Amino acid sequence: MFTIEHDFDATVITLIDEGGPALQEDITISAFDDCVTLEQLHPITQEPMVITLSMVQLRDLAAALNLPEGSYRLEQREG
Repeated sequence: MFTIEHDFDATVITLIDEGGPALQEDITISAFDDCVTLEQLHPITQEPMVITLSMVQLRDLAAALNLPEGSYRLEQREG
């Protein structure tokens, strides 16, 4: 399950784990103009863990999900 909210400066997506018996904490993804952050509470300390991806890293991640094992460099297209 997930939710989508549009805030003033970001789109916020929350992923809620409905999987098997070993459920993970919710993940909140905030998409800004220049980066995307992923936040999840640490299951023991309950402290937030945050990862920030640049838009280039996000593009590369999206491409990597559909490629076989290997090393890649995506070229920028003019346009």
